[in-house]
Amino acid sequence: MKTSGWLAAAVLVAISGMAQAENIGSVDTAFKLIGPDHKVVVEAYDDPKVNGVTCYVSRAKTGGISGGLGLAEDKSEASIACRQVGPISFNGQLRQQEEVFNQSLSILFKKLRIVRMVDAKRNALVYLTYSDKLVDGSPKNSVTAVPVDRAVSIPLR
Repeated sequence: MKTSGWLAAAVLVAISGMAQAENIGSVDTAFKLIGPDHKVVVEAYDDPKVNGVTCYVSRAKTGGISGGLGLAEDKSEASIACRQVGPISFNGQLRQQEEVFNQSLSILFKKLRIVRMVDAKRNALVYLTYSDKLVDGSPKNSVTAVPVDRAVSIPLR
């Protein structure tokens, strides 16, 4: 029993380090008589290690009966735009490249991922979004960059 308690605590700590999605809004793209409509959703993700940076991701969300039950596989297309929304500060050192968020796009294996990369030469944070599956990923991706004031150094690990 103690082992399962420690395992649950470890999972919660790991999850808390990842950004959480905040739903900003959506638009319907196709009417479905039964179940929710197909739509494009816009979600905001605050970088957990970089205060003052928020990424906005738009992506397709499958509706219908299977979409309403969470059984449908969402499309791989996504677009990302990250912006400075406040003073930039860092919660510790950053890795050169680090996944800051992932979200399941299907019941089993497909995930949407957001990766932060540090461009130290230009003092910028680069964010990439893409999707992958257990065996095969998609080359469809989107990238954005947030310049950091030269007076603020990015703490690299």
